[in-house]
Amino acid sequence: MHTKRITIQGVSGCYHDAAAHLYFPADEVETIPCASFPAMFDTLSSDASLLGIVAIENTIAGSLLQNHELLRQSSLRIIGEVKMRISHVLCALPGQSVAELSEVNSHPMALMQCEQYLRRHPNLKMVERFDTAGSAQEIAEGKLYGHAAVCGEYAAELYGLEILDRGIETNKRNFTRFLILADPLVAAECGPSERDIDKASIVFTLPHTNGALSKILTILSFYDINLSKIQSTPIVGREWEYRFYVDLTFDSLVRYRQALEAVRPLCRDLSVLGEYAEAKVTH
Repeated sequence: MHTKRITIQGVSGCYHDAAAHLYFPADEVETIPCASFPAMFDTLSSDASLLGIVAIENTIAGSLLQNHELLRQSSLRIIGEVKMRISHVLCALPGQSVAELSEVNSHPMALMQCEQYLRRHPNLKMVERFDTAGSAQEIAEGKLYGHAAVCGEYAAELYGLEILDRGIETNKRNFTRFLILADPLVAAECGPSERDIDKASIVFTLPHTNGALSKILTILSFYDINLSKIQSTPIVGREWEYRFYVDLTFDSLVRYRQALEAVRPLCRDLSVLGEYAEAKVTH
């Protein structure tokens, strides 16, 4: 068994932590909590032996544009991905019923995702906190009777809280895609073998001319490359020009690399953010 040291945004027990354990089921995982995504990227850049895991998109909230930019600006490489269903529980210090509680704490997004359930319990005053798992940690460490947390089951168990209800989110099809990141010095060692690579993430800009994007898409189609995602962001200081983040899936690594060389002359600043194995959805 190998120990993987992985930076996460959030405290122990958060969804990033759970996703790290999900991606490395056969390894001992040591997570290194960071207060923010920029702090996480700074930590990763200071130690090449560390891996990182970062949320990049959610089926409800959409793309995390800040993380796209942080990844592009770093020298890190994507070596894998994991797709995890986000399911919330209501938990509190043991020995209490829902009726005895007066306050529920969590990240505002989690509270919003559970709004229908929480409305059925008007005794629970919704109070926003910075983090889902952090809310569970505060209740456990502060012995806050009367308080509940909305968080993941993993966090509730980690902090010794009693789960009062499971699956309280309104939308049961809530999934987040996380990327596994590594320093280029260790990416080849930690990443998949070439026979397992069937997905890539690239970023590029295009000249502000008619049909520029259409030409790229036509070439990719010719090489049987599928676009599983395309995300555009404005380029600051260059009005009406955009940067494109594109996820590609393919059956042939050779055909993908041929396609990349074919589109490169038509792009500006094309960079490969990572080549990896496409993840299956984890229920």
